[in-house]
Amino acid sequence: MELKEILLNLKMVMFGGKGGVGKTTCAASSAIWAAEHGKNTLIISTDPAHSLGDSLGVELPPGEPTPIKQIKNLTALEINPKANMTEFKGLTTMNPMEDMGMGGMMEGLGMSDIQEFASMNPPGIDEALAFGKVLEFIETEHDYDLIIFDTAPTGHTLRFLSLPETLSGWIGKLLKLRMKIGKFFGVFKKMFGKDGMEEDNSLELLQRLKNSIVNARDDLTDPSINSFVVVTIPEEMAIAETGRLLNELLRYNIPNSDIIINQLYQDPTELCDFCKSRRDMQQKNLSKIREIFGEKLSKKLIEIPLFKTEIRGYERLKEISEFLIQ
Repeated sequence: MELKEILLNLKMVMFGGKGGVGKTTCAASSAIWAAEHGKNTLIISTDPAHSLGDSLGVELPPGEPTPIKQIKNLTALEINPKANMTEFKGLTTMNPMEDMGMGGMMEGLGMSDIQEFASMNPPGIDEALAFGKVLEFIETEHDYDLIIFDTAPTGHTLRFLSLPETLSGWIGKLLKLRMKIGKFFGVFKKMFGKDGMEEDNSLELLQRLKNSIVNARDDLTDPSINSFVVVTIPEEMAIAETGRLLNELLRYNIPNSDIIINQLYQDPTELCDFCKSRRDMQQKNLSKIREIFGEKLSKKLIEIPLFKTEIRGYERLKEISEFLIQ
């Protein structure tokens, strides 16, 4: 499917690749094009080192969907993975018995498994729960026709893609644990009249998060809803990372048809000796990309030239869209 068709017909588009290849530029340019072609568009940055606001030339308050004044139908949002997680406080460091001086009662209640599980925190749980908030936002009713993700560099993106699977299993276990604790505290409150105990709504939060993850997983793997656009440059390391990313997209059944090859040196007659050498290197790697990803994997390749000046702000991003939407 051509990128133009993807932006006009799907509900979600994800841009990802190695750090420094121009993911944010391509995502922002595509968002502007879609918005100006009648799609009410939200672009979300999930990269901890945000550059979306810088690319658009605007200041984006962390965690707040911000309409871009000079571009009709476009809203931008930078998600902070270290965002305020107070509503999830206690989900991953649970040991309420110990906090109340009752740690010794756990074995007597046949709940030693809770103590063991309570000490286990999945790696990157703060980022995972922040991601869960994104999923929850997507799965609730909204007015956007299209949501574009500007994802983090490849390593973070791979974890991003695996989160629905990882979190779903982990949260399922955690829900069972919370139910056990909830039943115990129901008895405990009756026995000791602890009516003033603070109400714990974490079970409801976990269930809501799990439902969002399950629904989002279905959306991420549905080619009529989502597509992942890989951004790369014609260098050996970027090609290797692109191959790993494509393997992971296949593993998690994430649809992908387009690869953007960015920062290509152009007319050799206008280049210095150094730039000509760089261009020769790029051309060799470009041939490899065309053979491996274009011919063997039947991916649609979009070639973007290297510009002399920085791509930032509305007018420059519009220039990129002319190459993206061929």
